[in-house]
Amino acid sequence: MSRAPETRDRPRGSFRPKAPGKPAGLPPIPGLAARRAATDLIGRVLDNGRPLDLELDAMAAQGAFRGLEPRDRALVRALVGTTLRRLGQIDHALSRLIDKPLPEKAARARAILRIGAAQLLFMDVPDHAAVSLAVDLAGEDRLGRPWKGLINGVLRGLARRRDEILQSQDPVRLNTPDWLLVRWIVAYGAERAQAIATMHAAEPTLDLSVKSDPAGWAQRLDGIVLPTGTVRRTAGGAVEQLDGFEDGAWWVQDAAAALPARLLGDVAGKRVADLCAAPGGKTAALALAGAKVTAVDISADRLKRLTQNLDRLKLTGVETVVADLMAWDPAEPYDAVLLDAPCSATGTIRRHPDVAYLKDEADVAALAATQAAILGRAAGWVKAGGTLVYCTCSLEPEEGEAQIAAFLAAHPDYRRRPIEAEEIGGLAECITADGDMRTLPCHLAAEDLRLGGLDGFFAARLVRVA
Repeated sequence: MSRAPETRDRPRGSFRPKAPGKPAGLPPIPGLAARRAATDLIGRVLDNGRPLDLELDAMAAQGAFRGLEPRDRALVRALVGTTLRRLGQIDHALSRLIDKPLPEKAARARAILRIGAAQLLFMDVPDHAAVSLAVDLAGEDRLGRPWKGLINGVLRGLARRRDEILQSQDPVRLNTPDWLLVRWIVAYGAERAQAIATMHAAEPTLDLSVKSDPAGWAQRLDGIVLPTGTVRRTAGGAVEQLDGFEDGAWWVQDAAAALPARLLGDVAGKRVADLCAAPGGKTAALALAGAKVTAVDISADRLKRLTQNLDRLKLTGVETVVADLMAWDPAEPYDAVLLDAPCSATGTIRRHPDVAYLKDEADVAALAATQAAILGRAAGWVKAGGTLVYCTCSLEPEEGEAQIAAFLAAHPDYRRRPIEAEEIGGLAECITADGDMRTLPCHLAAEDLRLGGLDGFFAARLVRVA
């Protein structure tokens, strides 16, 4: 087994760290910049608790990420996504090759090892390249340099023992935090919980909501049309460079996330409030259907992006409002309200694998209280006879089924209007016994895992009686 260095300056054994940097005049090492960016991101997410999307945005704003070639940007996303989706297996594999856990001061080395292991275990990267680039990365960094010998030895050992270690692992249990797996077993049963966790390990598809002609766009984009009308594709490439992006023919939106807006029915000419509206996929769907939309969100930056996306899509009739829903009231009630409430987002782990490590049970409880408060306020913003759709991208019953049960008990002026399978593309398996919608990552199964699955969403449709 490899051993950690006894001191910061001198690792155990004959290894002596070289001076930092590379000789002047040599070209950059291919692939090193992408791995440096990926290592930075993994450290910020796992060591500092920063959401991956925010860190990617910050890196792009600073220019470091934007300055990479498109292929390297794609590699960064693949490296980070694979590392987070398979983190349990990666850490277990590394523990088999290191005598004792690395100390806190070895955070940079730990991140480099995780990125290197992701390539060796789960990505189509030659072993020598994964090891060599990890060692180069450690050598250029003062925090990683004392661990350069350890990184080299551990990753070489992992390459040799890869098959043995992988065969000994239970991916579902290793890659799913205990608190989540236990919750899903209680809520959905052991078999379905395992199916959910299995889907989380698969790279997500790119789902597109198209303004018209799904079959035509599926052909042009090398995708398929789902029963719900969403176009799904697995091929790579930058979204901004795909056919139809500049023309505003479609927007990116998971197939499940596209369903709640449909539950409002025919909204043409009606006043509709989209609460917690950003990033704007539901707003776009409502505007496309002819609604007069008020899009409300607490973040001015996120609403700015929403507006930019609507401009690209050439969709009009949307008023945006920056407001905290606990302090805001509309001038008059709406014909319909769509509340996509802030939640734990455990239904999006396949697309946002950092969620599994940044949230815990205390977050679920706190968010459930927030949801109840917002839902109670939104109930007063619907006209008599109007419709209120509540949804969350969470798999936790406290943020879905339990919310609606408590709401209906406290609001006798509301009734549930059951959702029909035909309204959501015939997905009968996604309709609960109470008539609500509950999509799971293991729904919409496909022989090729890359083409199957949905984000985990809950939605209920409520009507305010006269």
